[in-house]
Amino acid sequence: MGRWGTVAFAALAVVATACSPSAADDVMSDEASTSTTRTPRITDDSGRPPVTFDPCYDIPDDVMNAAGYDAGKKELADMPMGTYTFLGCLYKKDDYIPGVRRGYGLNILAGNVTLEEESQKNGHISEPTSINGRAALLRVDPSASLACTYVLETNFGIVIFDRLYHSDSVTRPPIEVWCDGFEELIASIEPFLN
Repeated sequence: MGRWGTVAFAALAVVATACSPSAADDVMSDEASTSTTRTPRITDDSGRPPVTFDPCYDIPDDVMNAAGYDAGKKELADMPMGTYTFLGCLYKKDDYIPGVRRGYGLNILAGNVTLEEESQKNGHISEPTSINGRAALLRVDPSASLACTYVLETNFGIVIFDRLYHSDSVTRPPIEVWCDGFEELIASIEPFLN
């Protein structure tokens, strides 16, 4: 996982809560329009754009449920870092295949660092790609623990999709399977990014 993702993931592990995002929803409606705009849960003092996509609120539960992730058990976290911000959401997919896989853990982080900054930090283990025409990076680090990561560019910064393959074997699965089916999930979520 890259520097931004590592810092954000560490912070996420510390501050993750098991509360339901719907209980903390902060939606403000604009009386002059029929649309709604969510005020970001947190902002930082960096002068960077506010993070206007919240992975726990802005990805429809039915999209995640259809992909096999239990949206009812997602966990959110606020991660103000001072010089940048990440809003994160954790999902689990329990698709146990005996002797092969115990499922996946998925960490989605929306942050106000740029794709260029991410590329500078992790370009040595990333390759440029695109999802539905949106600029992205694919990162598969052989030294990492069975992780496949897509980083998509947004108008405020990036969204990191970091999936961890939970092996059900003492034998490490080949790197070629770490990302199996993941691009399709990212492509289904990409239209909700701003």
